[in-house]
Amino acid sequence: SVSYFIEIKFRSPTMFRNQYDTDVTVWSPEGRLLQVEYAMESVKQGSACIALRSSTHAVIGALKRSVSELSSHQQKILDIDDHIGIGIAGLTADARTLAKWMRNECLNYKYVYGTALPTGRLMTDLADRHQRTTQTYVRRPYGVGLLVAS
Repeated sequence: SVSYFIEIKFRSPTMFRNQYDTDVTVWSPEGRLLQVEYAMESVKQGSACIALRSSTHAVIGALKRSVSELSSHQQKILDIDDHIGIGIAGLTADARTLAKWMRNECLNYKYVYGTALPTGRLMTDLADRHQRTTQTYVRRPYGVGLLVAS
C-alpha cells in the first residue's frame, strides 16, 4: 500500500506582521515608518544624560549602565573638538560613527579655514545627515540621541 503525505500551509495574518519593517522607505498601511520608530525606541531605552552650561563652561553627565554583570560599561561622553562634547543615549555604535564623522568635519574645517567649526553649522550638517538616512534605501536611521555641549 502506498501512502501519500500532503502538506498544506495556511497563511495566517501574523505571517506578514514584519513585512513593513524591513526597509526605511516602506510605509506601513497605518502610515508609519517602523524603522524610524525602532530608532526612537532605542533612544528611549538608552541611559540618561544631563548638561549644564554657563557663560564660560559646559558640563555633561551621563549614567553608565552595563548590559550584564560580565560586560563593561560603555563610554557615554565623547569629545568632538576643543569646544564641543556630546553625551549619548541609545546605540553606542551609532554614536561612535557620528562622533567620528563630527571630528572629521571639525578637523577639515580647521584645516581649511584656520578656525574652529561653529557649533550651529556642525549641528545643521548633522541634522541633514540624520534626515538623509530616513530617505535612503540602503541605510537605517541612527538609533542614538545626542546631547551637545559647546
